[in-house]
Amino acid sequence: MKREVIIACDFASAEATYAFLDQFTEEKPFVKIGMELFYAEGPAIVRALKARGHKIFLDLKLHDIPNTVKKAMAVLSRLDVDMCNLHAAGTKEMMSAAIEGLTRPDGTRPILLAVTQLTSTSEERMHDDLLISGSIQDCVRHYAKCAQEAGLDGVVCSPLEAGLVKEACGKAFFTVTPGIRFADGVVGDQVRITTPERAKEIGSDFIVVGRPITAADDPVAAYRRCVKEFE
Repeated sequence: MKREVIIACDFASAEATYAFLDQFTEEKPFVKIGMELFYAEGPAIVRALKARGHKIFLDLKLHDIPNTVKKAMAVLSRLDVDMCNLHAAGTKEMMSAAIEGLTRPDGTRPILLAVTQLTSTSEERMHDDLLISGSIQDCVRHYAKCAQEAGLDGVVCSPLEAGLVKEACGKAFFTVTPGIRFADGVVGDQVRITTPERAKEIGSDFIVVGRPITAADDPVAAYRRCVKEFE
């Protein structure tokens, strides 16, 4: 599978999303639908963007008891998304249940990823707020291996940890990395970040890019720059 740039469509309405995507007359970008847009518009926005020809990463980060997650994944699977996720902290039992729910009667299913640690989480916050000891690298590596053992396809992690995930789980295990900023861009609220070019060098398979594209004066040019630097 080739590397791809996924645009985070973190908009509050379908109208804002369509207005943004209508600027792309030559490309059909891979898009991420997160909590804000999904909670505002529901499954209809997924169906609409699929009908427009976009691949979709449904970023809802499920985290609940195994049976609840299994049932929720069965519903999400029927939306025909290309990629979805959950929190690795929900345990291997929860992740295995998610695979079971996500798999369709014909054996197909979307790519399923486990979120390791959010890119807004520093090691200090992980220690003090979450009471997780050890390094953030050790935590990400452990969560990635648990996800692999549960049958998942990859993880969402900081681009800074993509290399260690590949070392622990092999090159075929996907790394999907937010926390991407251009070298001359604004950092924002994420603390574990890097550039598209560096993410490629470290080992990211997919990068998720939001504000550097969606808030750019020329989003199409920003997207094309990101693709060029990453691919």
